Amino acid sequence: MEKNLEFPDLLRLIDERSTAFRAVVAAAPGLDAQVPTCPGWTLFDLVKHLGGGDRFWAAIVGAGSADAPPAEAVAARAALEVPQEREALLAWLDASTQLLLGALRAAGPESGCWTWWPASQSPQTAGGTARHRVQETAVHTYDAQFAGGSPQPLPVELALDGVEEFLFTVCATPSAWPHKPTAFDFHAAEGRSWRLTVDGDGARITRIPAPTAATGEDSDAAGASVHGTASELVLYLYDRIQADSLHVDGDAGLLDLLRAWEPEEK
Repeated sequence: MEKNLEFPDLLRLIDERSTAFRAVVAAAPGLDAQVPTCPGWTLFDLVKHLGGGDRFWAAIVGAGSADAPPAEAVAARAALEVPQEREALLAWLDASTQLLLGALRAAGPESGCWTWWPASQSPQTAGGTARHRVQETAVHTYDAQFAGGSPQPLPVELALDGVEEFLFTVCATPSAWPHKPTAFDFHAAEGRSWRLTVDGDGARITRIPAPTAATGEDSDAAGASVHGTASELVLYLYDRIQADSLHVDGDAGLLDLLRAWEPEEK
């Protein structure tokens, strides 16, 4: 069974993706470029969002276990002001990322903190926060690349972890599935697979063996099965690409139900 990325790897990937993000912004013709994958946002807005998020989560991790994010962190994010000039803005973003990394290192992976996913399969810890921030930074790097006309696939090690991280954090819930019980399988071309089961007890995720040429796939086991590279699966889950960019077996309409589902409790 494949292991999750270790905490030092998560910190390394946050730093690497933030560096890649800044490189795209530095090379862009202007900060007013539109970001098609984030409708209504400019590249400047995207930088502000990512850097503000780094600072917000740094404060949350630093505060330790809590029932809510620190009031001062919420107020600071609402009143966030950032440099308008590109070089200063990039320096501010770098400093924001370093604040987050410093807070994570000081806390350690098992330290508790508030998160917005208490009812999910992801832990409310600094490690869980780091794992999620890797994906947010990676997807927003893709957004910036897309705005510049040269989107790149997410790095494989990051994307493989990202499929599970999204399912564990965003999809898992004790809220009852309002439709006929079913399952969704997600198969990464790199050899990992997951099953999302939905029924009256909510949604839960398990790792499953990847189909092989010898074993094939039990088409009756899942209502819909989604096949693609790990990068494609992450980008689909984050609504950056559509299902028709992937190979879907079974009832593709079930994916629309899953996308539209808004559980009462997360």
